[in-house]
Amino acid sequence: MSPQVSGKKLLAELSGLMRRLHYSIHTERAYCDRAACFVRFHQLESCDALCVDAESKMETFLTHLAVQGRVAASTQNQVFNALVFLFTRVLEWLLESVSAARSPKEVLIKS
Repeated sequence: MSPQVSGKKLLAELSGLMRRLHYSIHTERAYCDRAACFVRFHQLESCDALCVDAESKMETFLTHLAVQGRVAASTQNQVFNALVFLFTRVLEWLLESVSAARSPKEVLIKS
């Protein structure tokens, strides 16, 4: 997180940046909800703790969603994009590669 925003709450900064970039209010709400779930999942209390081993934390959270949460692949993609936006645009943290378990895609066959 850049020094000038260190005193602000993370979600308020995320929301503010998305508004300045003219993102949809629905996208803003979804990204803030997903970021809040990520922070709660890892029981993080500071922005510094958020950036420590960020890739591993993202992989763990995405794998949890796919395996225990059984979320759809599209939900997993939304969470991934929300976290990438959070880390790269808000926290200004460079992410390396992130790989996580994926939810299986269901193939619908008409009979």
